[in-house]
Amino acid sequence: MAGRVALVTGAARGIGRAICERLVADGAAVAVNYASDGRAGDAAVVVAAIAEAGGRAMVVQGDVSDAAQVERMVRAVADELGPVTILVNNAAITKVHGPWTDITEAGWDDVMKTNAKGMYLCCRAVHDGMVAAGWGRIINIASVTFLTGQANLAHYVASKGAMIGFTRSLARSVGPEGITVNSISPGAIQSDVELELTAEPGQREQLAADMARLQSVPRRGMPADIAAAVAFLASDDASFISGQLLNVDGGWAMH
Repeated sequence: MAGRVALVTGAARGIGRAICERLVADGAAVAVNYASDGRAGDAAVVVAAIAEAGGRAMVVQGDVSDAAQVERMVRAVADELGPVTILVNNAAITKVHGPWTDITEAGWDDVMKTNAKGMYLCCRAVHDGMVAAGWGRIINIASVTFLTGQANLAHYVASKGAMIGFTRSLARSVGPEGITVNSISPGAIQSDVELELTAEPGQREQLAADMARLQSVPRRGMPADIAAAVAFLASDDASFISGQLLNVDGGWAMH
């Protein structure tokens, strides 16, 4: 991936951080996006670690649900690293568990703005640069919950379904321009968000046992597993793959 420039949204920790580190290891320069001020320090840590390892990276703040911020973010990346030719739409609101009857209109809109609209805005912002390069990779991080129909996550699952549908339609449109568009469906990945949601004694052990029963591969999924799949889809080896949904879930939801 030498010479490629990647923008990874929601990359201050967890899966996003692992994706950044893997893309840099494979030769790309990476822009580490975060939205809120509370994540600025985390994003800086990611960039510092990449620089220490000899890679090129920058921190770039921006709320993906705001068109003006997205355009500014993409321009900043182009000015410092070069035009974005790899986009990983990873930013998402995830802490939204609860009965669907408790979802407020504002809550629904917040999830859709970040998870679905944010993906669209980022794709739109990087499109011209990819067309000019005659090469592009767009990778959208969806969720296994779309395939399992997870309860108590109605608006989150709906947003990931929108992401998968957009992936397929966009792939048809931009394929002739040398751009591929794919989605990845992570399973139960041991991310920072999961660790926060399972802080009570015994919760993590119980989750590990539950997933071992559901999956074909009886181990916990890790952020590096998702990063490896992203690296493949971003590579030239995946140049004939587009419009697809790749499950990385240890053989849980098969389709």
